Amino acid sequence: MGKLDGRVVVVTGAARGQGEQEARLFTEEGARVVLADVLDDLGEELAKELGQSYVHLDVARETDWAAAVAAAKEAHGRIDGLVNNAGILRFNALVDTPLDEFMNVVQVNQVGCFLGIRAVAPEIAAAGGGTVVNTASYTAVTGMAAVGTYAATKHAVLGLTRVAAIELAPRRIRVNAMCPGAIDTPMSNPALLDPEADAKETSGALDELYRRLVPLGRIGRPDEVARLALFLTCDDSSYITGQPFVIDGGWLAGVSMI
Repeated sequence: MGKLDGRVVVVTGAARGQGEQEARLFTEEGARVVLADVLDDLGEELAKELGQSYVHLDVARETDWAAAVAAAKEAHGRIDGLVNNAGILRFNALVDTPLDEFMNVVQVNQVGCFLGIRAVAPEIAAAGGGTVVNTASYTAVTGMAAVGTYAATKHAVLGLTRVAAIELAPRRIRVNAMCPGAIDTPMSNPALLDPEADAKETSGALDELYRRLVPLGRIGRPDEVARLALFLTCDDSSYITGQPFVIDGGWLAGVSMI
């Protein structure tokens, strides 16, 4: 028996990184997963490997959300859960951030989360209830230089999570947020996408950085975030809603030590 047997869950940003690991783990636990992304080749390949379905989804577009919901219902007849995982990160000082860069991050991270809740929650309610898991960030509960736009959107995701939890509770929908610290994905480590990069040198530099910053002494793994997403999606968390869950190796707790 899997923890998600019979459940239909939409995972955004599912082609790689945290979303990929969530799709893999949810499949192992018996869910029918609808993988959604803009990276169609990677997403379709992964969906085929897992025996699941894939849909193109730009989370900042209402029409894409409508199409994704329709595709999920056509394939499975219902939707029981959503993991709002898709997001982007840009590094820049606030005073150097162009407006178009700021708005691009807002559209994906903040508006995408809002549109996902608005599009999918009625379907979850119609199925008798379920869960929404939003991906916020360690930066949603603190500040960090050079990622001000990202942090602002992730603070907003926490606000959306809390309001949605209150409003959707009568419809039997629980809404929670994950707040990962540094996780070893292409988004937080762009060198992983660069075939010219010296992977060994990059890995060594990251290891040294996180040994210094993180009490557990290392960067986090995408599968560790996936396990938190599973907990918040399955019945193990049946009395939890409206909460942020920091998963950062103790980074936030150790900030005062630096």
